[in-house]
Amino acid sequence: MLRGVNLGPHRRVRMEPLRATYESIGFAEPQTCLQSGNVIFKTKERDLAKIAAKIEKAIERDCGFHSDVILRTAADLKNVLATNPFAKRGDVLPGQLLVTFLAAAPAADAPSRVAAIKADPEELHLHGRELYVYYPNGAGRSKLTMAMMEKAVGVSGTARNWNTIGKLLDMATALEAA
Repeated sequence: MLRGVNLGPHRRVRMEPLRATYESIGFAEPQTCLQSGNVIFKTKERDLAKIAAKIEKAIERDCGFHSDVILRTAADLKNVLATNPFAKRGDVLPGQLLVTFLAAAPAADAPSRVAAIKADPEELHLHGRELYVYYPNGAGRSKLTMAMMEKAVGVSGTARNWNTIGKLLDMATALEAA
């Protein structure tokens, strides 16, 4: 997942050239989901930090800007779905549930710092490298900012809504099976 692309007039990237960038650095069968920098691909490499650095360097080369790359495997995405703290609540709409995927493990004191955020009516739950945030009135109206959350967890991240996460998992599962 690329952080901060295609959100406004700057840091724009088209998906076809993005897939070509991934192919140019040796990743197989890259597929994009939506226009927000979600790329599913195959690789035999297993060091996620090295893979992310390789992709970041290629994006700078091909797109002319830096974007943080946050990686999750298909198994990681399955775990995100399995550990959803809102799963048993019927009032949570998928389009209003976002998961912030953190670039690294959060700071040791992150759980207490997240709990201290005055976010009402939003609800936050930190689980591993993911921060689940429910926006009952929509994220666009919230006073809860990414900067506030990143300060609390001590690491940067990129958010995707629940529907997108499901699509990414479906794509990753199909690519694994192929």
